Formats: sequence, C-alpha cells, structure tokens
Amino acid sequence: MASNSFEEILSKKSIFQDVSVLSPHFVPEKLPFREEQIGSIMKTISPALKGQKPRNLFIYGTTGTGKTCCTKWVMEAFNKVNQQAHMLYLNCRVYNSRYRILQKVLKEFVPECSKSGFGLTFLYEKLLELIDKKQQMVVILDEIDMIKDLDDLIYTMTRANDEIRNKGGVSLVGISNRLSFKDALDPRSKSSLSEIEMIFPPYTSEQLQEILVQRLNGGFVDGVVTDSAINLAAAITSQTSGDARYALKLLLKAGEIAEQENKEKLTDEEVEHARRMVELDLASETIVTLPENHQMVLHAIAKLTLEGGKYERLEGLEQGFLFSGEVYEEYESVCKKLNKRPRSLRWYKEYLNDIELLGLISTKPSSTGIRGHTTLIKLGHPAENILKIVKKILVA
Repeated sequence: MASNSFEEILSKKSIFQDVSVLSPHFVPEKLPFREEQIGSIMKTISPALKGQKPRNLFIYGTTGTGKTCCTKWVMEAFNKVNQQAHMLYLNCRVYNSRYRILQKVLKEFVPECSKSGFGLTFLYEKLLELIDKKQQMVVILDEIDMIKDLDDLIYTMTRANDEIRNKGGVSLVGISNRLSFKDALDPRSKSSLSEIEMIFPPYTSEQLQEILVQRLNGGFVDGVVTDSAINLAAAITSQTSGDARYALKLLLKAGEIAEQENKEKLTDEEVEHARRMVELDLASETIVTLPENHQMVLHAIAKLTLEGGKYERLEGLEQGFLFSGEVYEEYESVCKKLNKRPRSLRWYKEYLNDIELLGLISTKPSSTGIRGHTTLIKLGHPAENILKIVKKILVA
C-alpha cells in the first residue's frame, strides 16, 4: 500500500543516504583516473589567469567518460583564483543558438540583459564592454554540436577578440561526443578557431569499480551494496560502453528496485533487473541529443529491422544485420516524408560512425560469402522501442 503522508514516507528506513551523490551531474571533490585530463585542461586555460587569451579547447569522448565533470571541476577551481578572469558553463541543449548563448553569458554579469527584446547588435556591444571589464572569459559549450548557427557564433567571437583594445578576450571550451562535428563548419570558421583537441577514453572495468565505490560512500547506507553487485555493474558497463554515467544509473535503479521490494541488500539480482530498464532510458536520452539527420538514419535502421531487410534471407547474412545501401535508401525515403533534403553518402557514413560510437548500432564489413563488399549494420536495442522514440522526436 502506498504511503499517504510525508511523515510516513520520511520515517521509512531507506538504503539510500543521499541520492544526489549517485547523479551523473554530481561533481565529487576527487575525480579518479582523470588527473591527466584535468591537468591538461588547466594548463590550456591558465594563460587567462595571467591576463592572456588562451587557445580554444575542444574535448571529445563518448558519453560518460567524464568530460563535463572534469571541466566543471576545473571551472570551480578557476573561478576562485582571479576576479579578472571568469569561466562560465552552458549546456547547448538549452542554449542552442548564438543569440541565446550571448544573452546567457551577459545575464551573468549585466543585469539589464536579463530582459528580452534586445537585438544582436546591442548584445554584441555589451559583450565587448564585458570583455574589456573582465579581461578574459572562458566559455564552456557542452554538446557544442547542438548549436544551430555555430559558424555565426564562431564568427562573432573571433570578431569580438579582434575588436578588443585591451588584453581581454573570449576563449571557447567545446565539449562533444562526436569527433566529426567540425566537418560541417565553414572552412573560415575552422581556420579561425586555433584549437587544441583532447580525447577522453572510456573507463575500464577496474576504474568503474573504484568510481562506484567512491560514490557509494555517501550515496548508500554503509554495507547495503554487496561487492558482487558493484563488480557486476562495472563489468556490464565496461563490456558495453565504459560509460560511468551508465554505471551510476545502473546502481541507482538497482537501489530503487531493492527499496521497492523492501530488501535490505542490493545484490546481483537487482543489478540484472535494472540493466534492462537503464539501457532504454539512456538510449532515449542519447537519441534526443542527436542532430536530425542522425535521428532519421536511426529511424531507417529501426524500421527496416522491424519489417525485415531485402536481403534478410541471403545465405551467410547473420540475423538482424542490414546492408548499408538499403539503409541509405530508407533514410532517403524518411527525408522525403519529412520534407527534408537527404545528405550525400559521405555524410551518411559519418552519421553511422557517430551513431555507432554512442553504442546505438554496431557495424562490420560483409564476409567473403556475400557477393560484393558493403557495411553491415545491426541495431543495438529493440527496434520497436527505438522507432517509437525517434518517431516521437521527428514528428513533434
């Protein structure tokens, strides 16, 4: 029977100590196995603390490799050092245009800019004044590939740096899951960036175990989670993605299941139960963040997987695999239905690479038993679930 009073809910014994510690957005005091990356970020942006403009920094890595966590950690340390330099974090799922980004940056320091209705020229002039005043600004753009007019933003920032009379300037720290996102930029934007690039590798099983143990201290009541459950969560994660966010969600969901069933221990059983639920949750979160063309390719793969590809009965073709060519044809069909222009085969191959990096599909070259050479594609999650998620996004 459900509890119908706050007193009853709060008095109930819980296996959790502080659920927020298990959140992927929680930034712990120490970030294990990322000391080298943190040091590199700090070294890159440190000129700003001496009144010099740092080079732009681009950070890549698959989901859950610590990119955002490390950058926020550095930001907190940076902002304690020097009042003449400031570091600011923006999530580009929310601030996804040049205007929104400029407005958000200015809101932090110029109260009048919190009002709407100001034109782009006004915001630009205020930005110049702010840089003159603050001298150095480092703007973190998380999921930078979600910005609709990134070329325009880069042009604006480059121009602002050129117009500053003093030593002030704006530098960008871009964070992306996709190595290829810059390919879509105008050549002039790419040449003006003068960036340093850094890649975050996935965590190993042993590293994930230590990360989970660190979060358990404070997240769960002592002794509630068995060693076996921790090891299983780490092993499952390392085999699929090395995604610390996935590992944390797995343990959190397993804890919720244990609590719902009034269990005093979190064991392998709850982790296995949670696995099926978490995979779909994270797949949905990932798909929402993908650019539209990636979503349409995923729609094509899911639809063909459900209906059966043209070559599914071909001898030598493993079950569930599709030919790259038929997926591209279906992608073109999806584009036509949505009144969108399909991109070229070259871009389509980039989309496949990006989607595979996120663990949503797997690809492999065709075997010698199949006539011709092509790429074979297989969906990494139940097709009906993926199709439902993508349809909801594309039709909305």
